[in-house]
Amino acid sequence: MDKLLVLFTFLGSAAALIFAVITAKRVLRFPEGTDTMKKISAWVKSGANAYLKRQYFVVAVFFAAMFVILLVMALCKLLTIYVPFAFVTGGFFSALSGFIGMKIATASNARTANACREGLNRGLRVAFSAGSVMGFTVVGLGLLDISIWFFLLNNILKLSPNEISSAMLTFGMGASSMALFARVGGGIFTKAADVGADLVGKVEAGIPEDDPRNPAVIADNVGDNVGDVAGMGADLYESYVGSIISASALGVAAFKANGLSAMAVPMLIAAIGIVCSIFGTFLVRTKENATQKNLLKSLSRGTNFSAIIIAVLAFPIVWFCLGGKASIGLYFAIIAGLLSGVLIGQSTEYFTSDTYKPTRHLASKSETGSATIIIGGLGLGMLSTALPILIVAVCILVAYFASGGGSNMNMGLYGISLSAVGMLSTLGITLATDAYGPVADNAGGIAEMAGLEPEVRQRTDALDSLGNTTAATGKGFAIGSAALTALALMASYVNKVDEVAASAGKAVDLTFNLTNPTVLVGLFIGACLPFIFAALTMESVGKAAQSIVIEVRRQFKEITGLMEGKAEADYASCVDLCTKASLREMVLPTVVAIIAPVATGLILGYHGVVGMLAGATATGFLMAIFMSNSGGAWDNAKKYIESGAHDGKGSDQHKAAVVGDTVGDPFKDTSGPAINILIKLLSMVSIVFAALVVRYSIF
Repeated sequence: MDKLLVLFTFLGSAAALIFAVITAKRVLRFPEGTDTMKKISAWVKSGANAYLKRQYFVVAVFFAAMFVILLVMALCKLLTIYVPFAFVTGGFFSALSGFIGMKIATASNARTANACREGLNRGLRVAFSAGSVMGFTVVGLGLLDISIWFFLLNNILKLSPNEISSAMLTFGMGASSMALFARVGGGIFTKAADVGADLVGKVEAGIPEDDPRNPAVIADNVGDNVGDVAGMGADLYESYVGSIISASALGVAAFKANGLSAMAVPMLIAAIGIVCSIFGTFLVRTKENATQKNLLKSLSRGTNFSAIIIAVLAFPIVWFCLGGKASIGLYFAIIAGLLSGVLIGQSTEYFTSDTYKPTRHLASKSETGSATIIIGGLGLGMLSTALPILIVAVCILVAYFASGGGSNMNMGLYGISLSAVGMLSTLGITLATDAYGPVADNAGGIAEMAGLEPEVRQRTDALDSLGNTTAATGKGFAIGSAALTALALMASYVNKVDEVAASAGKAVDLTFNLTNPTVLVGLFIGACLPFIFAALTMESVGKAAQSIVIEVRRQFKEITGLMEGKAEADYASCVDLCTKASLREMVLPTVVAIIAPVATGLILGYHGVVGMLAGATATGFLMAIFMSNSGGAWDNAKKYIESGAHDGKGSDQHKAAVVGDTVGDPFKDTSGPAINILIKLLSMVSIVFAALVVRYSIF
């Protein structure tokens, strides 16, 4: 039976990867367009490849150091010997998913621009197909990594379910570490280039977006790929595998006599979700001259279809694997997660899409300058946290009590973890709707730089504007699932402490009361961590952007004939500046995320760690939603004005909106999405170092 479950999981991953290969081949058959378009696309490919090569070298040094640390801990009997290797494979597959996504995105940008010359629907199909390659590569590699480790540990090495879950949680730590590097480094690169290009090009020089005279324009396009594609791929790979393995770990605690089946259920749901997502992709198409609302409906049709089918098919999985009527409540936990994901997506869409009142009202604040639009965006983002927090709160309560948490806490926690799996079960198509946005954005840049027909840019802008909304929705899914997964991982940490203490013959107190000073101090430390992390990443973007602003100003001043279009800008210098700055600045935030839980644990003990995880999860969830939605609303307010509202492009209102957008860029593409990785990485690191904390903490 166990081998059959693993086989189904492996077949799900194989289906995703085969679909990704077929789709990639179909995308590459589309023509790239004119020689100028091919030349610009080649510049972007070269810059993205050079950046990732240097980033992966830095990351390899970090992983080598962590491997040695984990190996020493394993030799000291603080971990199993498989943990260091699981850590490395988690990081490798996370990096690989981002790299493949970047390769197809850079190959698709000119093809999307050229397809938009023929029509909007054709452009949508090319961009969405490129996004599908990304989406199904992420879920395929994630499930492949999980199924291989499960088969190796269970069927070859014959480990106990507890040992299997401990090792698998560690490759989640590897995936989270890689994702944090990718999101932070890529986010700093892309937003430094974007902010520099906008402030000097559009605001100071008054030239259009993506104008070839702007020296930062190629760096901006490179950044879209290394940040919004490679970084996002690694990020959502981590979210996907994190939700599955946390549910698997809690399944062992909830079903001690049937632990392996409980571990396999989230894997099977993920495998079925892949098949449903593949079918959903065929429903994404639209008519020519479609409005943004029509485009959004075409994407929603595919994602909603996938969600409905997985809701139906999850029932027999739970029924046959976990004992019929006795476990029916777990099915409702999965449904709660699915519905919560949809509702969070709709909430995000409402607050960030320019088809709805909040973003249009934000755009109207540009009438009185950049200060009022910034104030309005901050207020909008803060207000937008209310609905997601209520949705997640209801989801937690429904999942916990429907699963039997009232009489068996472990069953309730398992239900909460399954709700996170349900939320991300259709990630293949959800990520496709997210990843297509950067492709459309790059296509618009190429259309502008290559001097294509005005209607081509109008079509790419329509796709790009929708991409901002779907990207914000995708971040909402990731952040919502992060909160549920972090809660599940917190429970896994408590179980791990109990397990380690029992094996060491040490008594532990597993009650966590806020009157306990170590819990309270840990809570304050954890609550502060997302603010410190956001500050570090925002400061990094600011430093890097300053260097780009200075360089662009220098070139406008010193290169004779540049502003007249008679000379070519030095694009490579801006790409190099962004690369150096992002690689230098990405290290400290990641190191903080690794050291904080270990230092807290060694000083305050496991009680302090639980407090820290609770504080970081609460404030991190709110901060991530706030920053993501503020940034998305500012961006779409700018695009709404560019469509002709409030005097359109070049007006004072447009310049005010551009300033708002530059503030929002690091909000939505650097700090915000990285925080959801932070709150899970803190939990993963805590679990891995639990034995060290239990044995050697001061308190």
